[in-house]
Amino acid sequence: MFVDIVKLSLSSGRGGEGCTSFRKEKFVVKGGPDGGDGGKGGDLLLLVSNNTDTLSSFAGKKHLKAKDGIQGSGARCSGKSGDDLVLKVPPGTQVFDDDTGELLHDLTNDGDVVKLLIGGKGGLGNYHFKSSRNQTPHYHQPGLKAVTLSVRLELKLIADVGLVGFPNVGKSTLISTVSNAKPHIANYEFTTLIPNLGVVKSGEYTSFVMADIPGIIEGASVGRGLGLEFLRHIQRTKTVLYMLDVSHYIPVLEQFVTLSKELEKYSKTLADSSFAVVISKIDTIDDEKLEDITKEIFEFFAVTKSKKLRYKPQENLSYYFQDIDDTDDSLPYFIMPISSATNTNTKPLCYALQDMITNNKNKIL
Repeated sequence: MFVDIVKLSLSSGRGGEGCTSFRKEKFVVKGGPDGGDGGKGGDLLLLVSNNTDTLSSFAGKKHLKAKDGIQGSGARCSGKSGDDLVLKVPPGTQVFDDDTGELLHDLTNDGDVVKLLIGGKGGLGNYHFKSSRNQTPHYHQPGLKAVTLSVRLELKLIADVGLVGFPNVGKSTLISTVSNAKPHIANYEFTTLIPNLGVVKSGEYTSFVMADIPGIIEGASVGRGLGLEFLRHIQRTKTVLYMLDVSHYIPVLEQFVTLSKELEKYSKTLADSSFAVVISKIDTIDDEKLEDITKEIFEFFAVTKSKKLRYKPQENLSYYFQDIDDTDDSLPYFIMPISSATNTNTKPLCYALQDMITNNKNKIL
């Protein structure tokens, strides 16, 4: 079961109570106070682990609490500290204060440990309160109370490339063709109900992670369809790959305009990410029509942005853009026609995406 949002009430452990006790031993008269301290309450920690990829382990749970510290005892024996509670979360988990909406932690690196709540300190036993004026103290400290926090955990998958397109345009077929992912594929809309991640090998020593989310329709930014619910999973990507279906009833250029508008309404940062365009299912049309469609998209960007053509390999009708100084993020890095069913241009696509990812990293550095 894929779970990407959970709300929990989390508590650290309460500190153990101190002890009031007096030394009682043969031949020792008025041995004095010897009450031990209470044990410290357990901490609540978050551990980022690659061994989990959803928040499903928290499904149905309302309140999670670390162990309380044990009360102290006589002979100055301290109580045992409460066990820490370690919650394993997948990389990409964000921790929000559910009451204020404040982002507390953004957990992205495998192996990172965050101490979210500190356990209560154990109370002091009556041994600590003896003095020349009070040699028989009959009181001790209670342990400090546990700390409770209402949190909302949100998972945002970490991927290098995020696939964006209308329902049933071939996103799942592509990711199953070029990666190790095995999503459910069928010939109807909204086949994909949950995000899928796949590792794409783009060379002997290079690879990248691709994310497939449910299809986006017009109005997704205001809650229509399934796209809005899962758009958060491509928010972390630096590269967006628009998939435009030539067999769809909506013209490919209109598909792109609609998708880009929905992304901009959802997240300006996401809309401003580097992007590329794929024309999918080219096996369903002839070469002449394909060339017309590809040129139409190319000219849409070339005319509106007044940019020059960088590279056009004749064998696969792919277009690449380049500004005079550097790559312009307002233009697609490339426009490439593909067919996942016949594996047409799927390998060149992987190499082009790897080149794009490397270029983005170099720009950041």
